[in-house]
This record gives sequence, structure tokens and C-alpha cells, in this order.
Amino acid sequence: MSGAFVEVNLGEFLGILPEILLLLWSMVVLALDLVSGRALKRRTLGVTAAIGMLVILVVAILARPAESQLILGGMIRNDLFTYVFRLIFIAAGALTCLVTIDFRSFRIGSEYYAIIIFTTIAMSLMAGANDMIMLFLATESASLSLYLLAGFYRGNKLSAEAGMKYFIFGAVTSAILLFGLSLFYGLSGGKTSYQAIAQALLNPELRIPVSFASLLVLVGFAFKTSAFPFHFWAPDVYQGAPTPVSGYISTASKAAGFAILLRFLFYTLPPGSSEASLTWSALMQPLAILTMVIGGLLALVQTNVKRMLAYSSVSQAGYILVGVTALAANQVGRADALAAVIFYIATYMLTNIGAFAVTGLVAERVGGDDIEHFNGLGRRAPYLALGMTAALVSLLGAPPLVGFVAKLVVFSAAIGVNLVPLVVIAIIMVLVSVVYYLNVVRAMYVERTERDDQPFYVPAPSGVVVLLTATGIVALTVISPPFWNLAIEAAQSFFPG
Repeated sequence: MSGAFVEVNLGEFLGILPEILLLLWSMVVLALDLVSGRALKRRTLGVTAAIGMLVILVVAILARPAESQLILGGMIRNDLFTYVFRLIFIAAGALTCLVTIDFRSFRIGSEYYAIIIFTTIAMSLMAGANDMIMLFLATESASLSLYLLAGFYRGNKLSAEAGMKYFIFGAVTSAILLFGLSLFYGLSGGKTSYQAIAQALLNPELRIPVSFASLLVLVGFAFKTSAFPFHFWAPDVYQGAPTPVSGYISTASKAAGFAILLRFLFYTLPPGSSEASLTWSALMQPLAILTMVIGGLLALVQTNVKRMLAYSSVSQAGYILVGVTALAANQVGRADALAAVIFYIATYMLTNIGAFAVTGLVAERVGGDDIEHFNGLGRRAPYLALGMTAALVSLLGAPPLVGFVAKLVVFSAAIGVNLVPLVVIAIIMVLVSVVYYLNVVRAMYVERTERDDQPFYVPAPSGVVVLLTATGIVALTVISPPFWNLAIEAAQSFFPG
């Protein structure tokens, strides 16, 4: 008995080892703030946080679960789905720490890096949540940390406004989410485990109240993913927040939102399992269409690059919802559809962090992040402009970059379940996005300014981030099969049956 007890505990320990290491590393960063000198403090803290997260990323890669397992009393499911999203969150956090190091326009200390690490832990727990209590605690822990990060630009009114708006919108939608979860708790007879809830909600007499509860929960998920109509916070928050934080919110936070949406809805109300499940699955297609169209059309009229990227992020959420719609409609080859969603989210993280890194550098050196501030960047900093071009073209989904592969697999999954009209609308919005993405490219290479002959200093940490993201965007196009295979395996572990 004692041996079995030790074995179980060891398995649970290994299942959350990356999160434990991240927690310990956040304490190291906080302690380092007390002993490092003033002159080295900023760079030392940033480099320490980033290197530590990269090391933990390697540990997380090596800690690949052999099979799906429930840990911490069934509150967390450690499977390849959790594994892949954990890698996405840690990579996004490490890149954000790196790109922040030389942003001198806002004062940062150990608490900033510690909050990023703590947020990464919370997001990882979101992806693995198998219980409503863990879902809500992890979600709110991540949300509260992101509210703080959005308003971290001390002395800047836009940042304070961003933090406050983010908090107010988040508080309201969190209350709605909690109300929906409480209804699930009551309707299932006091159960919190996803599997127990799924069994209890098969009762056809509960169709109407379960449908109402699922709508409330969907509101909370729509806010986390910046899907229509709960996307209005995104442009103001992205513009006002420190640029590295905007990139982190647009990638890691969105990925976490989709992770909990997929896990909760597909585990508690699997499509086709009951009449109540038809409520949320039927909403996916109009939600995808409205999110793509509204985000894309509003991005067209933006003159500020951060606001454009914010509305672009809304539109990108719509493309991901195309994959979710295909997943909800598909009862046979659903692993391919889920793999397409996972692959899209991973590549989107890479491209958007690269785009925000360049945008932040331009804002630091030129004094703003409007499109006109990018004029002549191709002559002043050709490698930086090339990295931005790679990110924007990949977001557009043009070949031969990895964004094209990501859109191809998502659209193919939708076509495979006869969602051709949805794919046609998505392709139209891709063509619309040519205008606002290539408008920035035109400014960098065509427009001329009096600053063309002035040098453009690129700090080493930020340059490394741009290099890594641009190289990844290009390389993943060529070596995407292994990553696609990992996405397939993660999808198969998500649907063990």
C-alpha cells in the first residue's frame, strides 16, 4: 500500500512538474530583485526570467505524458492536449520576458516578470482543468494577473484605462461564467467533475435549463477568446497596454480561452449527446462568421498598428472558430479538426508575438505605433522589417509561410464536413485582410521619410525574439509534419474513446 501511495504521488508530481518549477522560478526572480544592483537590475531580472522559462520549457518538452492521467483528485487531466498548450504558454511567456527587457518607456521590476510566470502557471492549469472548480480558479488567477499587466504602464493614461476596461469587462463576464457554472453544478446534482456532469446532463428533461447554462458559459469563453460580440475590449486594451503585454494577451490568453472552451464543452456536452448540446454547437457557425467579418472589416479602417492587430486578432479568433465548428459537426474524423485548431493556435502565437515585438520597437525608437511611424523601416532596419513582413504575411495566410499551412488545415477540416459556405466567407475575409496587413508592408518599403538615413538601434533581446519568430515562421513551413503529427496525437488523447 505504501509503495502504491508513493507511486501515485510521484506520478502526480511529474504531471505538474513544469508548473511547480515555474512557481519556484517566480520566487527566484522576486528574490533576485532584492540583491541585484540598480544598474543591472532591469536586464538581470529580464534575462533571468526568460532563461529560466526556456529551461523549464525544455523540461516540459521532456515531461511528455505517456498516457492520459487524472491528477490532484481528478481536477487536472494531464494528457497531450494539456502538454501542447503548456508548451505554447511557456514559450509565449519566455518570449514576452525577452522582448520586455529593453522597453524603457515603462518601469518594471521583479513583480512584472513574476506576474508573467504566475500567469503562465494559471493558463497551464486552465488547459488541464477537468473540474469546474479548477477551471474557475485557474481562469480567474490568469485574468487578475492580465488585468495588472495591462495597466502596468505607470504614469500612462491609456494603460490605466486599458487595465480598468479590461477589469470591468472581465469582471462582468466572469460573473456570467460563474452563474452558468453554478447552474451546471445544480443541474448535475452537486457534481463538479466534467465526466460526472456529462452523465447527469443526459436527462432529456433538463434540455432547456442546460441550454441556458451553456449559453452563459459560452459568454465567458467568448470574452476570453475575444470572439464577437464580446470583443470590444480588445482594441483599447491592446493599444493602451505595454506592447509586450499586448502580444502576450493576444496569444497566450487567447490560446488558454480556446483550451478551456474545447475541454469544457466537449467533455460536459459532447455534440450529438443530447438535445441540449445542440444549443452551443449550433451557435459555433454564426459566431465564427460574425467574428471573422466584424474583426476584419474594423481592422480595415485602423491607422494604428496595435489597434489593427487587435481587430486582426478578433478575426483570427473567427478562423479558429471555423475549426471548432468543424469539430462540433464532425463525429467521425474529429481528431483532424481538433488537430487543425491546435496547430493554428500554435502558429498564431509565433506570428503575433513577432508582430507585436516589432511594433513595440518602432514605438520605442520612433515615438508612436501608427502606420506612418513604420515609413521607411525597410531602409533603416531591413532585418526588422523583414521579420515584420514574415509575421504579417503569415497572419494573412499567404504561401509559402506557416500561416498558409494553418489556414489550409482548418479550412480543409471544415470542407470535410460540408461547411463550404463557411469556408467561402473565411476566404473572402482572408482576401480583405490583404489590405490591412500589406498596408504596413507598403509603409515599410515604399514610403519615404526624413528619418531614412538615421540608424535604428535594435536591442539584442528584442532582436533575438524577432529572429526566433521569423525563423520559426519560415522553418515550420518546411518542417511542419512533425508538429502536425504532435497535434494529431494531442487530438487523439483529447478523445480517448
